[in-house]
Parts: sequence; C-alpha cells; structure tokens
Amino acid sequence: MLETGIAMIDRKKIALIHIVKKELNLTDEAYRAFLQEAVGVQSSKDLDDEKFRVLMNYFVRSKHYRVNPWGLTIKQKIYVKDLAGELGWDGEHLNHFIHKYYHKESLEKLTRREGIKLIESLKNVMKHNTR
Repeated sequence: MLETGIAMIDRKKIALIHIVKKELNLTDEAYRAFLQEAVGVQSSKDLDDEKFRVLMNYFVRSKHYRVNPWGLTIKQKIYVKDLAGELGWDGEHLNHFIHKYYHKESLEKLTRREGIKLIESLKNVMKHNTR
C-alpha cells in the first residue's frame, strides 16, 4: 500500500511496463521523464491501478508507440512475440515464417496491416496445432 492507502499495482503490471520500456528502447532517464509526464511519478512502484491505465494509454498515444515508420505498433509486436512463444518458436523461426509468407526480413519491417495479418496467421497455426 502507498502512504495514501491506495493499493499499488502487482508485479505482473510492473513487469509489463518494463517490457514496454525495453521494446521502446527507452533509457532510464527517458523512462522516468515519461512516467513523470504521464502520471506524475518517478517509479512504476508508485502506480496504482488507475495511474497504470493512464500510463498504458499514454504509451499507446505517444510517438514511441510505433515500432517503425510503416505503422507496426508495440502492442502488435508484443502480441506476435507472445504467440510465437506459445508456439514454442524462437526469434529465428518467427523470422523465417515472416520471410516466407510476408517477404520481409523481420517483425520490425512489417506494416501495421501486415502485423494484423501475421497475428491472425499465428492464431490459425495455433488452432491447427491443437487439432
């Protein structure tokens, strides 16, 4: 609990914030400035659930949210990596799949639209594997 009696967020949410920080390649200084600007705290440990939601919305609307100039979003990138992990694929396997079906060398080269199609493709592979 914070001094104000408001419950702090759990470790999973803090971990998610740090995953986003890493995916966005934010330095510690930039990350702390981001926290301060978005929700007025210096550390993710000082967030409650409401401030967590505000921060995540702020991430989504920021210029940092786009992974590349073609519009692939951080949310898409994280979701693709999660799906690939569920399939037991490493980065190399995922890149081979992307190259074979999307003719791009890596996830970071996909457009937003291709990211959507890739997510659907991976979901279909998962469905096929569970039959």
